Amino acid sequence: MALWGGRFTQEADIRFKKFNDSLVFDYRMARQDLEGSKGWADAICSVGIITEDENKRLQVALDELIAEVDQDPHSIAGAGFEDIHSYVESRLIDKVGDLGKKLHTGRSRNDQVATDLKLWCRAQVAVLLQSIRNFQKSLVKVADQYQGTVIPGYTHLQRAQPVTFGHWALAYAEMLDRDYIRLKNANDLMNRCPLGSAALAGTAYPVDREKLARALGFDEATRNSLDSVSDRDHVLELLNCASISMIHLSRFAEDLIIYNSGEAGFVELSDRVTSGSSLMPQKKNPDALELIRGKSGRVIGALTGMLVTVKALPLAYNKDLQEDKEGLFDALDTWHDCLDMASLVLEDLKVREDVTLQAAKGGYSNATELADYLVTKGIPFREAHHIVGEIVVYAIKEQQPLEKLTLEQFRSVCPKIDGDVYACLEISALLDKRCAKGGVAPAQIASAVEYMKKHLDC
Repeated sequence: MALWGGRFTQEADIRFKKFNDSLVFDYRMARQDLEGSKGWADAICSVGIITEDENKRLQVALDELIAEVDQDPHSIAGAGFEDIHSYVESRLIDKVGDLGKKLHTGRSRNDQVATDLKLWCRAQVAVLLQSIRNFQKSLVKVADQYQGTVIPGYTHLQRAQPVTFGHWALAYAEMLDRDYIRLKNANDLMNRCPLGSAALAGTAYPVDREKLARALGFDEATRNSLDSVSDRDHVLELLNCASISMIHLSRFAEDLIIYNSGEAGFVELSDRVTSGSSLMPQKKNPDALELIRGKSGRVIGALTGMLVTVKALPLAYNKDLQEDKEGLFDALDTWHDCLDMASLVLEDLKVREDVTLQAAKGGYSNATELADYLVTKGIPFREAHHIVGEIVVYAIKEQQPLEKLTLEQFRSVCPKIDGDVYACLEISALLDKRCAKGGVAPAQIASAVEYMKKHLDC
């Protein structure tokens, strides 16, 4: 049953119906549509549109439908209705007869879908916040286990200065903390209820919209009916949250793909998150990580698509806004799955500490320490930087790391270098010196791990 047929004298073309109908994806909002309908039934009862007895009958029928939906939500998708609203109304009429036709008094599918979608989004936020925390806890567990494991730090994918694997894991825990805060902020911004805005000009009945908003779990009602039915900022904000977080997950995946490569050999991924080759029996491919990296483009694409969809829409509602759901549903599903998969990747991850230590010692990553050492000898840093560059060129020519050069070799470039230089070039000294907050000194990493454990309650 269509909700708008009286104006029309011809049946819709089957091709248009297929093009127009949205139940195949908006069935996911069935519970929210029913919850909103329960709230609206109370609201119109309070202003005398339906009686107390009628409201009770509607509430019982809506609760029955909620139970049916919860039992098998996917069965709704193929029910043949235009959208979730027409499905719910038809099923309600099946249960309570003509009384079901009264429920839509004073509301429109425009404010109805805006409310449904906000309710759905808020439910997803709770799940996603927990998934973010779960991944953070996995990162902190790895950071605790490997907080003293030395690995090379990189800039421009060139070995730069030694860090630790624990410090690396904590970097991603920090990124995810921002994702968590960003998502909570998005949730706060969508905490206004549009129901009662009707099609665009507001409902014609004096319902208490503030009371209705609170009954549905919102803090307050929206303040402008035109904005209420056309606002999809919450969709954009959630897609933005998902996109930024997926960028973080993609960087995490890329790092581990590189660390897992035969050329690096820093880590070994579990058989549980890798696959083999159909041709080359020796292969063990990091498919879980590559899929995380690949799916980031899918989520970012959903954000881009929605931005372009709403960029020039006139007020108020336009059917273009039906495009808000499929990309959003898919993006949030993908984000959730990738967060869970990233946690799984870390469960059995093994770091080859001997390999990472040797790699950290290579690439002249202690060159900055040598420059700082020369500063202690009274040489301005810019001049010390130049001198160390010359020493590195000499060491490369001799095919020796800096710590293996003789004192005479050092002094051939800079006479101010003494025997105490060697202690400054040790990996442990490099780490210990980075003792300011956020640095890689062992005490700082231990403190950061403990902070995150308390912060995440793990």
